[in-house]
Amino acid sequence: MSKMRYSRRSILKSGAAAVAASTLPAPMVWAQEIKDITLRQFGTGVSNLNEVGQKVKEDLGFTLEMTALDSDSVTQRAATQPDSFDIADIEYWICKKVWPTGNLQAMDTTKIKNYDKIVGIFRSGKLTPESTIAQGTAPHTVGFVEEPGATSFADQETEWMTLIPTIYNADTLGIRPDLINRPISTWAELLNPEFKGKASILDISSIGIMDMAMVCEAMGEIQYGDKGNMTKEEIDKTFAIFTEAKKAGQFRAFWKTFDESVNLMASGEVVIQSMWSPAITAVKSRGIPCVYQPLKEGYRSWGGGLGLSKSLSGMQLDAAYEYINWYLDGWVGGFLMRQGYYSAVPETSKNYMSENEWGYWFEGKEATGDITSPFGDVLAKAGETRDGGSFYDRMGSVACWNAVMDENQYMVRKWNEFIAA
Repeated sequence: MSKMRYSRRSILKSGAAAVAASTLPAPMVWAQEIKDITLRQFGTGVSNLNEVGQKVKEDLGFTLEMTALDSDSVTQRAATQPDSFDIADIEYWICKKVWPTGNLQAMDTTKIKNYDKIVGIFRSGKLTPESTIAQGTAPHTVGFVEEPGATSFADQETEWMTLIPTIYNADTLGIRPDLINRPISTWAELLNPEFKGKASILDISSIGIMDMAMVCEAMGEIQYGDKGNMTKEEIDKTFAIFTEAKKAGQFRAFWKTFDESVNLMASGEVVIQSMWSPAITAVKSRGIPCVYQPLKEGYRSWGGGLGLSKSLSGMQLDAAYEYINWYLDGWVGGFLMRQGYYSAVPETSKNYMSENEWGYWFEGKEATGDITSPFGDVLAKAGETRDGGSFYDRMGSVACWNAVMDENQYMVRKWNEFIAA
Protein backbone atom coordinates (compact mmCIF):
# COMPACT_ATOMS: atom_id res chain seq x y z
CA MET A 1 0.00 0.00 0.00
CA SER A 2 2.83 2.40 0.80
CA LYS A 3 3.98 2.16 -2.84
CA MET A 4 0.65 3.31 -4.22
CA ARG A 5 0.73 6.90 -5.45
CA TYR A 6 -2.82 7.37 -6.68
CA SER A 7 -5.55 8.79 -4.45
CA ARG A 8 -9.07 7.61 -4.00
CA ARG A 9 -10.44 10.80 -5.49
CA SER A 10 -8.28 10.58 -8.61
CA ILE A 11 -9.53 7.02 -9.13
CA LEU A 12 -13.14 8.04 -8.76
CA LYS A 13 -12.69 10.98 -11.12
CA SER A 14 -10.89 9.08 -13.85
CA GLY A 15 -12.34 6.00 -15.52
CA ALA A 16 -9.05 5.43 -17.29
CA ALA A 17 -7.16 5.34 -14.00
CA ALA A 18 -9.67 2.90 -12.61
CA VAL A 19 -9.25 0.59 -15.60
CA ALA A 20 -5.47 0.86 -15.33
CA ALA A 21 -5.58 -0.03 -11.65
CA SER A 22 -8.11 -2.84 -11.93
CA THR A 23 -10.91 -4.26 -14.04
CA LEU A 24 -13.22 -3.62 -11.06
CA PRO A 25 -15.10 -0.32 -10.64
CA ALA A 26 -13.16 2.26 -8.62
CA PRO A 27 -15.32 2.13 -5.46
CA MET A 28 -14.79 -1.62 -5.31
CA VAL A 29 -11.02 -1.15 -5.67
CA TRP A 30 -11.19 1.21 -2.68
CA ALA A 31 -13.43 -1.10 -0.66
CA GLN A 32 -11.17 -4.09 -1.23
CA GLU A 33 -7.85 -2.39 -0.70
CA ILE A 34 -8.77 -0.15 2.22
CA LYS A 35 -9.08 -3.32 4.34
CA ASP A 36 -5.30 -3.60 4.16
CA ILE A 37 -4.67 -0.08 5.45
CA THR A 38 -3.59 0.49 9.03
CA LEU A 39 -3.27 4.01 10.41
CA ARG A 40 -1.19 4.48 13.55
CA GLN A 41 -2.53 7.13 15.90
CA PHE A 42 -1.18 8.26 19.23
CA GLY A 43 -2.24 10.86 21.78
CA THR A 44 -3.41 11.19 25.36
CA GLY A 45 -5.84 8.77 26.98
CA VAL A 46 -8.52 11.45 26.84
CA SER A 47 -9.55 10.60 23.28
CA ASN A 48 -7.53 7.54 22.21
CA LEU A 49 -10.31 5.16 23.07
CA ASN A 50 -10.76 1.56 21.94
CA GLU A 51 -14.41 2.20 21.13
CA VAL A 52 -13.40 4.75 18.49
CA GLY A 53 -11.01 2.28 16.85
CA GLN A 54 -13.70 -0.40 16.77
CA LYS A 55 -16.21 1.99 15.21
CA VAL A 56 -13.69 3.05 12.55
CA LYS A 57 -13.28 -0.59 11.55
CA GLU A 58 -17.05 -1.03 11.33
CA ASP A 59 -17.80 2.15 9.42
CA LEU A 60 -14.71 2.72 7.26
CA GLY A 61 -13.18 -0.73 6.93
CA PHE A 62 -9.58 0.01 7.81
CA THR A 63 -7.64 -0.46 11.03
CA LEU A 64 -6.83 2.37 13.46
CA GLU A 65 -4.10 1.43 15.93
CA MET A 66 -4.15 3.77 18.93
CA THR A 67 -1.50 4.37 21.58
CA ALA A 68 -2.27 6.45 24.68
CA LEU A 69 0.58 8.42 26.28
CA ASP A 70 0.89 11.29 28.77
CA SER A 71 1.12 14.83 27.36
CA ASP A 72 4.90 15.17 27.70
CA SER A 73 5.48 11.84 25.93
CA VAL A 74 3.06 12.87 23.18
CA THR A 75 5.05 16.07 22.65
CA GLN A 76 8.37 14.24 22.52
CA ARG A 77 7.18 11.60 20.07
CA ALA A 78 5.55 14.07 17.70
CA ALA A 79 8.67 16.25 17.71
CA THR A 80 11.30 13.53 17.34
CA GLN A 81 9.75 10.41 15.72
CA PRO A 82 7.73 11.45 12.64
CA ASP A 83 7.96 8.00 11.05
CA SER A 84 6.51 6.26 14.12
CA PHE A 85 2.94 7.52 13.54
CA ASP A 86 0.44 8.49 10.86
CA ILE A 87 -1.95 10.58 12.98
CA ALA A 88 -1.04 12.68 16.01
CA ASP A 89 -3.95 13.39 18.34
CA ILE A 90 -2.51 16.40 20.14
CA GLU A 91 -3.44 19.55 22.01
CA TYR A 92 -2.93 22.98 20.51
CA TRP A 93 -0.27 24.01 23.02
CA ILE A 94 1.65 20.87 21.95
CA CYS A 95 1.23 21.95 18.32
CA LYS A 96 3.15 25.10 19.15
CA LYS A 97 6.12 22.92 20.14
CA VAL A 98 5.77 20.36 17.33
CA TRP A 99 4.75 22.28 14.22
CA PRO A 100 8.06 24.16 13.75
CA THR A 101 9.88 20.78 13.48
CA GLY A 102 8.19 20.16 10.12
CA ASN A 103 7.03 16.69 11.23
CA LEU A 104 3.36 17.35 10.41
CA GLN A 105 1.79 18.28 7.09
CA ALA A 106 -0.72 21.06 6.52
CA MET A 107 -4.28 19.88 5.87
CA ASP A 108 -6.48 21.09 3.03
CA THR A 109 -9.69 22.48 4.56
CA THR A 110 -11.52 22.09 1.22
CA LYS A 111 -11.39 18.32 1.86
CA ILE A 112 -13.13 18.70 5.24
CA LYS A 113 -16.86 18.19 4.68
CA ASN A 114 -18.06 19.96 7.84
CA TYR A 115 -15.39 22.66 7.92
CA ASP A 116 -17.94 25.48 7.82
CA LYS A 117 -19.65 24.02 10.92
CA ILE A 118 -16.51 24.03 13.11
CA VAL A 119 -17.05 26.35 16.08
CA GLY A 120 -15.55 29.82 15.88
CA ILE A 121 -13.06 29.16 18.68
CA PHE A 122 -10.91 27.21 16.22
CA ARG A 123 -11.34 29.54 13.25
CA SER A 124 -11.52 33.19 14.35
CA GLY A 125 -10.83 32.59 18.03
CA LYS A 126 -14.26 33.85 19.03
CA LEU A 127 -17.10 31.71 20.36
CA THR A 128 -19.54 34.46 19.38
CA PRO A 129 -18.88 37.74 17.54
CA GLU A 130 -18.94 39.53 20.90
CA SER A 131 -16.50 37.16 22.63
CA THR A 132 -13.19 38.27 24.10
CA ILE A 133 -10.27 36.01 23.17
CA ALA A 134 -8.77 34.50 26.31
CA GLN A 135 -5.10 34.53 27.30
CA GLY A 136 -2.69 31.68 26.55
CA THR A 137 -2.24 29.63 23.37
CA ALA A 138 -5.71 30.07 21.89
CA PRO A 139 -6.23 27.34 19.23
CA HIS A 140 -6.77 29.69 16.29
CA THR A 141 -3.35 31.30 16.87
CA VAL A 142 -1.61 28.03 15.97
CA GLY A 143 -4.36 26.56 13.81
CA PHE A 144 -3.39 27.79 10.33
CA VAL A 145 -0.41 28.16 7.99
CA GLU A 146 -0.17 30.12 4.76
CA GLU A 147 0.81 27.14 2.59
CA PRO A 148 2.02 23.53 2.72
CA GLY A 149 5.55 23.33 4.08
CA ALA A 150 5.30 26.51 6.13
CA THR A 151 6.73 26.08 9.64
CA SER A 152 5.35 29.31 11.10
CA PHE A 153 1.70 30.02 11.88
CA ALA A 154 -0.61 32.28 9.90
CA ASP A 155 -2.21 35.17 11.78
CA GLN A 156 -5.61 34.55 10.21
CA GLU A 157 -7.82 31.80 8.81
CA THR A 158 -6.46 30.18 5.62
CA GLU A 159 -7.22 27.02 3.61
CA TRP A 160 -4.43 25.12 5.41
CA MET A 161 -4.88 23.88 8.96
CA THR A 162 -2.22 22.49 11.30
CA LEU A 163 -4.73 20.34 13.19
CA ILE A 164 -8.34 19.52 12.44
CA PRO A 165 -10.02 20.32 15.78
CA THR A 166 -11.91 17.51 17.46
CA ILE A 167 -12.29 17.89 21.22
CA TYR A 168 -12.04 20.61 23.87
CA ASN A 169 -13.31 21.63 27.26
CA ALA A 170 -13.39 24.27 29.94
CA ASP A 171 -11.39 22.87 32.87
CA THR A 172 -11.71 23.70 36.52
CA LEU A 173 -11.09 22.12 39.92
CA GLY A 174 -12.70 18.85 40.91
CA ILE A 175 -13.98 18.56 44.47
CA ARG A 176 -15.48 15.97 46.79
CA PRO A 177 -18.52 17.88 48.15
CA ASP A 178 -19.29 15.14 50.67
CA LEU A 179 -15.86 15.60 52.26
CA ILE A 180 -15.74 19.41 52.07
CA ASN A 181 -19.30 20.25 53.17
CA ARG A 182 -19.26 23.91 52.16
CA PRO A 183 -19.39 25.97 48.97
CA ILE A 184 -16.25 26.31 46.85
CA SER A 185 -16.26 29.32 44.52
CA THR A 186 -12.65 30.34 43.84
CA TRP A 187 -9.42 28.88 42.50
CA ALA A 188 -7.73 30.23 45.64
CA GLU A 189 -9.20 27.31 47.62
CA LEU A 190 -6.57 24.96 46.16
CA LEU A 191 -4.03 26.50 48.56
CA ASN A 192 -6.42 26.88 51.50
CA PRO A 193 -4.63 25.35 54.56
CA GLU A 194 -7.99 23.75 55.41
CA PHE A 195 -7.16 21.19 52.71
CA LYS A 196 -3.58 20.57 53.82
CA GLY A 197 -2.45 17.15 52.66
CA LYS A 198 -5.63 16.67 50.63
CA ALA A 199 -4.97 18.86 47.57
CA SER A 200 -3.37 17.88 44.29
CA ILE A 201 -2.21 19.47 41.06
CA LEU A 202 -1.24 17.80 37.80
CA ASP A 203 2.43 17.26 37.00
CA ILE A 204 2.37 18.49 33.39
CA SER A 205 4.26 21.77 33.36
CA SER A 206 2.51 23.58 30.49
CA ILE A 207 -0.90 22.85 32.04
CA GLY A 208 -0.03 22.96 35.72
CA ILE A 209 1.52 26.42 35.44
CA MET A 210 -1.81 27.74 34.14
CA ASP A 211 -3.67 26.27 37.13
CA MET A 212 -1.06 27.86 39.38
CA ALA A 213 -1.61 31.22 37.69
CA MET A 214 -5.38 30.99 38.16
CA VAL A 215 -4.80 30.32 41.87
CA CYS A 216 -2.22 33.07 42.42
CA GLU A 217 -4.36 35.66 40.63
CA ALA A 218 -7.45 34.56 42.57
CA MET A 219 -5.51 34.96 45.82
CA GLY A 220 -4.60 38.52 44.82
CA GLU A 221 -0.89 37.67 45.01
CA ILE A 222 -0.01 38.30 41.34
CA GLN A 223 -1.64 40.28 38.54
CA TYR A 224 -0.23 38.78 35.33
CA GLY A 225 0.20 40.72 32.12
CA ASP A 226 -0.66 37.47 30.29
CA LYS A 227 -0.97 34.24 32.26
CA GLY A 228 -0.14 32.34 29.08
CA ASN A 229 3.10 34.22 28.46
CA MET A 230 4.67 35.04 31.82
CA THR A 231 7.83 37.01 32.44
CA LYS A 232 10.65 35.36 34.39
CA GLU A 233 9.70 37.49 37.37
CA GLU A 234 6.09 36.28 37.23
CA ILE A 235 7.27 32.66 36.89
CA ASP A 236 9.52 33.06 39.94
CA LYS A 237 6.74 34.60 42.04
CA THR A 238 4.31 31.84 41.04
CA PHE A 239 6.67 29.03 41.98
CA ALA A 240 7.67 30.75 45.21
CA ILE A 241 4.03 30.70 46.37
CA PHE A 242 3.48 27.06 45.40
CA THR A 243 6.83 25.84 46.73
CA GLU A 244 6.04 27.38 50.10
CA ALA A 245 2.67 25.59 50.10
CA LYS A 246 4.30 22.33 49.05
CA LYS A 247 6.88 22.50 51.84
CA ALA A 248 4.03 23.18 54.29
CA GLY A 249 2.43 19.86 53.24
CA GLN A 250 -0.46 21.21 51.16
CA PHE A 251 -0.28 18.55 48.44
CA ARG A 252 -1.06 14.87 48.78
CA ALA A 253 0.32 14.05 45.34
CA PHE A 254 1.06 15.27 41.82
CA TRP A 255 -0.59 13.27 39.05
CA LYS A 256 0.35 12.74 35.41
CA THR A 257 -2.36 10.41 34.15
CA PHE A 258 -6.13 10.31 34.02
CA ASP A 259 -6.28 7.16 36.16
CA GLU A 260 -4.09 8.66 38.87
CA SER A 261 -6.43 11.64 39.22
CA VAL A 262 -9.47 9.36 39.39
CA ASN A 263 -7.96 7.11 42.07
CA LEU A 264 -6.82 10.03 44.23
CA MET A 265 -10.32 11.51 44.23
CA ALA A 266 -12.29 8.26 44.49
CA SER A 267 -10.23 7.11 47.49
CA GLY A 268 -10.81 10.37 49.33
CA GLU A 269 -7.07 10.91 49.72
CA VAL A 270 -7.64 14.15 47.81
CA VAL A 271 -10.71 16.37 48.14
CA ILE A 272 -9.74 19.23 45.77
CA GLN A 273 -7.51 19.06 42.72
CA SER A 274 -6.84 19.88 39.08
CA MET A 275 -9.13 17.57 37.16
CA TRP A 276 -10.49 16.72 33.71
CA SER A 277 -14.17 16.32 32.96
CA PRO A 278 -14.18 12.58 32.14
CA ALA A 279 -12.18 11.92 35.31
CA ILE A 280 -15.06 13.48 37.22
CA THR A 281 -17.37 11.25 35.19
CA ALA A 282 -15.30 8.20 36.11
CA VAL A 283 -15.47 8.99 39.84
CA LYS A 284 -19.23 9.62 39.70
CA SER A 285 -19.75 6.35 37.81
CA ARG A 286 -18.45 4.56 40.92
CA GLY A 287 -21.28 6.10 42.92
CA ILE A 288 -18.96 8.61 44.63
CA PRO A 289 -19.97 12.31 44.84
CA CYS A 290 -17.64 14.44 42.70
CA VAL A 291 -18.22 17.90 41.22
CA TYR A 292 -16.52 19.83 38.43
CA GLN A 293 -16.78 23.12 40.30
CA PRO A 294 -17.56 26.36 38.43
CA LEU A 295 -15.36 29.13 39.88
CA LYS A 296 -15.87 32.88 39.76
CA GLU A 297 -12.55 33.56 38.00
CA GLY A 298 -13.52 31.34 35.06
CA TYR A 299 -12.08 28.26 33.42
CA ARG A 300 -8.72 27.12 32.10
CA SER A 301 -9.41 25.69 28.67
CA TRP A 302 -7.76 23.31 26.23
CA GLY A 303 -8.44 22.01 22.76
CA GLY A 304 -7.12 19.13 20.71
CA GLY A 305 -7.08 18.02 17.13
CA LEU A 306 -5.79 15.50 14.64
CA GLY A 307 -2.52 16.18 12.81
CA LEU A 308 -1.04 14.17 9.95
CA SER A 309 2.56 12.95 9.72
CA LYS A 310 4.60 14.53 6.95
CA SER A 311 5.34 11.03 5.62
CA LEU A 312 1.67 10.13 5.06
CA SER A 313 0.80 9.92 1.35
CA GLY A 314 -1.17 8.10 -1.32
CA MET A 315 -4.09 5.91 -0.32
CA GLN A 316 -3.15 6.11 3.36
CA LEU A 317 -3.41 9.90 3.23
CA ASP A 318 -6.85 9.59 1.63
CA ALA A 319 -7.85 7.14 4.35
CA ALA A 320 -6.74 9.67 6.95
CA TYR A 321 -8.98 12.34 5.40
CA GLU A 322 -11.85 9.84 5.35
CA TYR A 323 -11.23 9.22 9.04
CA ILE A 324 -11.16 12.93 9.90
CA ASN A 325 -14.41 13.56 8.03
CA TRP A 326 -15.97 10.58 9.80
CA TYR A 327 -14.70 11.92 13.13
CA LEU A 328 -16.52 15.23 12.60
CA ASP A 329 -19.68 13.55 11.33
CA GLY A 330 -21.20 13.09 14.78
CA TRP A 331 -20.75 9.63 16.25
CA VAL A 332 -17.45 10.41 18.00
CA GLY A 333 -18.75 13.80 19.07
CA GLY A 334 -21.77 12.21 20.74
CA PHE A 335 -19.56 9.60 22.40
CA LEU A 336 -17.23 12.26 23.79
CA MET A 337 -19.95 14.71 24.77
CA ARG A 338 -21.57 12.04 26.93
CA GLN A 339 -18.36 12.17 28.98
CA GLY A 340 -18.47 15.94 29.38
CA TYR A 341 -16.30 17.08 26.47
CA TYR A 342 -17.36 19.23 23.54
CA SER A 343 -17.21 18.39 19.85
CA ALA A 344 -15.66 20.77 17.30
CA VAL A 345 -18.86 20.34 15.26
CA PRO A 346 -21.57 20.18 17.93
CA GLU A 347 -24.52 20.15 15.54
CA THR A 348 -23.53 16.80 13.99
CA SER A 349 -23.14 15.28 17.48
CA LYS A 350 -26.74 16.18 18.22
CA ASN A 351 -27.81 13.51 15.72
CA TYR A 352 -26.22 10.85 17.94
CA MET A 353 -27.65 12.05 21.26
CA SER A 354 -31.13 11.88 22.73
CA GLU A 355 -33.04 15.12 23.37
CA ASN A 356 -32.44 14.58 27.09
CA GLU A 357 -28.68 14.11 26.60
CA TRP A 358 -28.33 17.13 24.32
CA GLY A 359 -30.34 19.29 26.70
CA TYR A 360 -28.26 18.24 29.70
CA TRP A 361 -24.74 18.25 28.22
CA PHE A 362 -24.97 21.10 25.72
CA GLU A 363 -27.86 23.37 26.65
CA GLY A 364 -27.52 23.21 30.43
CA LYS A 365 -31.12 22.07 30.87
CA GLU A 366 -32.45 19.90 33.66
CA ALA A 367 -32.26 16.21 32.85
CA THR A 368 -35.66 14.71 32.10
CA GLY A 369 -34.42 11.20 32.91
CA ASP A 370 -31.23 9.35 33.75
CA ILE A 371 -28.05 10.70 32.15
CA THR A 372 -25.61 7.89 31.46
CA SER A 373 -22.00 7.69 30.30
CA PRO A 374 -21.22 5.95 26.98
CA PHE A 375 -20.60 2.85 29.09
CA GLY A 376 -24.03 2.89 30.73
CA ASP A 377 -23.10 4.30 34.15
CA VAL A 378 -25.69 6.71 35.59
CA LEU A 379 -24.15 10.18 36.00
CA ALA A 380 -27.19 12.31 36.76
CA LYS A 381 -30.84 11.86 37.61
CA ALA A 382 -33.95 13.67 36.38
CA GLY A 383 -33.99 17.27 37.61
CA GLU A 384 -30.20 17.63 37.83
CA THR A 385 -28.22 20.11 35.71
CA ARG A 386 -24.66 20.03 34.42
CA ASP A 387 -21.94 21.69 36.52
CA GLY A 388 -21.34 25.13 35.02
CA GLY A 389 -24.43 25.19 32.84
CA SER A 390 -24.64 25.34 29.05
CA PHE A 391 -21.96 25.19 26.38
CA TYR A 392 -22.07 28.97 25.97
CA ASP A 393 -21.99 29.57 29.74
CA ARG A 394 -18.91 27.38 30.14
CA MET A 395 -16.91 28.14 27.00
CA GLY A 396 -17.91 31.78 27.32
CA SER A 397 -16.19 31.93 30.73
CA VAL A 398 -12.72 30.78 29.65
CA ALA A 399 -10.02 32.90 31.29
CA CYS A 400 -7.00 31.26 29.66
CA TRP A 401 -5.91 28.43 27.38
CA ASN A 402 -3.16 25.91 28.08
CA ALA A 403 -0.04 27.59 26.79
CA VAL A 404 3.55 27.41 25.69
CA MET A 405 5.19 30.70 26.65
CA ASP A 406 8.27 32.48 25.34
CA GLU A 407 10.10 31.59 28.56
CA ASN A 408 9.06 27.95 28.29
CA GLN A 409 12.49 26.44 28.93
CA TYR A 410 12.96 28.58 32.02
CA MET A 411 9.46 27.69 33.24
CA VAL A 412 10.05 23.94 32.77
CA ARG A 413 13.30 24.16 34.72
CA LYS A 414 11.51 25.96 37.57
CA TRP A 415 8.70 23.38 37.39
CA ASN A 416 11.15 20.53 37.82
CA GLU A 417 12.71 22.31 40.78
CA PHE A 418 9.23 22.70 42.30
CA ILE A 419 8.39 19.00 41.91
CA ALA A 420 11.76 18.07 43.44
CA ALA A 421 11.52 20.59 46.30
